Amino acid sequence: MKKYLIISLFLSSAIFSQALIPKIPQITASSYLLLDASTNKIIAQQSPDASTGLASITKIMTSYIVADYLKQGFLSLEDSSKISESCWRMEGSRMFIQEGKEVLIEDLMRGMIIQSGNDAACALAEHIAGTQDDFAYLMNEYAQKMELKNTNFTNPTGLPNVNHYSTAEDIAKLSIRLISDFPEEYTIYSEKEFTYNDIRQLNRNSLLWQDDSIDGIKTGHTRASGYCLVASAKRADMRLISIVLNSSSEKSRLQDTRRLLDYGFKYYQTKKIIAKFQPVSIVDVWGGVDNKLELGPKEDVYITLTKPTFDRLSFEASKNLGVKAPVMKNSVIDRLDIKVDGRVINSVNLVAVTNVKRKGFIMATIESFMFFVYSFFMQDEIN
Repeated sequence: MKKYLIISLFLSSAIFSQALIPKIPQITASSYLLLDASTNKIIAQQSPDASTGLASITKIMTSYIVADYLKQGFLSLEDSSKISESCWRMEGSRMFIQEGKEVLIEDLMRGMIIQSGNDAACALAEHIAGTQDDFAYLMNEYAQKMELKNTNFTNPTGLPNVNHYSTAEDIAKLSIRLISDFPEEYTIYSEKEFTYNDIRQLNRNSLLWQDDSIDGIKTGHTRASGYCLVASAKRADMRLISIVLNSSSEKSRLQDTRRLLDYGFKYYQTKKIIAKFQPVSIVDVWGGVDNKLELGPKEDVYITLTKPTFDRLSFEASKNLGVKAPVMKNSVIDRLDIKVDGRVINSVNLVAVTNVKRKGFIMATIESFMFFVYSFFMQDEIN
């Protein structure tokens, strides 16, 4: 007995109901990318694989490594680091730490993220790896593990180097990993100011004052890299990541980012369309104490679409002749195609929602043989 289940949310009554949306607004940056953080749906892009200098966006990776070392127990926020002369003398933006002074890791994290302190990034790097060069090696190990294929680091700060580069695509991957892997540490990116050594400095990301949904993440600027900005904003179930690289001015990088985020939230939506383990299909069980088995996704399923397109969604589970017991929960049994107007836009595995034990030896053997015969004659029905 074959199982073939289609869960249809609706079929549009007229093709003319398919609303069109405006084209992407004019963006001045030479490279940009806008995507949803949970579905990786790309909403807008231009030269996302173009290589460029990173400037202080580099500190996203530096903070990721520090957060990971905190999680692994190699570091504590209450630990302190003695500041070297090389870190004290760092050029560019600084949190103004002093040579020979012991500074808490927690303060260095805020000084690096909020104040974009190169001296703080240097101190964290030296505390973890001994030298900036050795920390850069560690950064590249992390980049390789994250499959950042077009990224290379030579320092923890982002100071210019011809061999220090990345792309909008890789920066998006890194930013999403930081937000998802270390949400507590990520909240530092939303803090608007930090005072250290009686010096009060504001967060370089001025978008934090313009839109409450924007909660990070990092600005960057050098003459070689131009003005860069990675921003993230969350409204309802939708978190967007915007990467703007090599803008001509601080004003233009802010305008570009706002235009991208506003466009994405206005015309697109991310919804949870199926919950984790929500039954969407049923298959026969042969030789089991239960003769039916419900199937559902192993994780919540989110989809990002233009807002009217959700009305044209349908789900289609693949044909399945059944399964033999025993069946373990989470075992992949089937596949679910997610369609818009009959076109597959995504597929997810369907797993067993529950365990199914095997019947006694004799009955299980008989039903297993019956399943073999049934499958032999019914193969054409599922091909």
